[in-house]
Amino acid sequence: MQQKAIAILLKTIVFVTFAPMKRIILITGGQRSGKSEFAEHLTLSISNNPVYIATAHIWDDDFRHRVDLHKKRRGHQWTNIEEEKFLGNINIYNKVALIDCLTLWCTNFYFDKAQENDSPNIEEVLVELKAEFDKFTSQDAVFIFVTNEIGWGGTSENEVQRRFTDLLGWFNQYVASKADDVYMTVSGIPVKIK
Repeated sequence: MQQKAIAILLKTIVFVTFAPMKRIILITGGQRSGKSEFAEHLTLSISNNPVYIATAHIWDDDFRHRVDLHKKRRGHQWTNIEEEKFLGNINIYNKVALIDCLTLWCTNFYFDKAQENDSPNIEEVLVELKAEFDKFTSQDAVFIFVTNEIGWGGTSENEVQRRFTDLLGWFNQYVASKADDVYMTVSGIPVKIK
């Protein structure tokens, strides 16, 4: 990752201490664009003892390897919480939390609905996601969310994938509308877009 770009960007970010504090930050970009690493640096620039909330469901050995790499990169100062769906049940009052990632979080909701119905109603899933997001972010804390721009990869021939791409795109727009700051990472370089 472009360490110099991160250092310069972090120096330009001014965080005001709120009593109580509340801030929503969204970091988006393509796969392997440097989103998570930037999010971790940003989180540690705000807090020495942040919370890391992992939303991943481990599907296979390759994915487990990716998760292990993320864990290895983080130090012992992180409080780690694993929660695949119900973020609103996590109390992080007055803390700084990195949630990695919204894409996997949305996947968990989508595929749970797909178990009930082969063609889940994405509008219903979107309503559930928004409600859980709003419940979680109603508390006073700093929330740093990581997500993916999967729609940049072209239109899939697979209907399930197309529907999920639509769902995530709409949910990303919702989160961005609620966010105080939005960053996009491109080739390891973070760019502030809101």
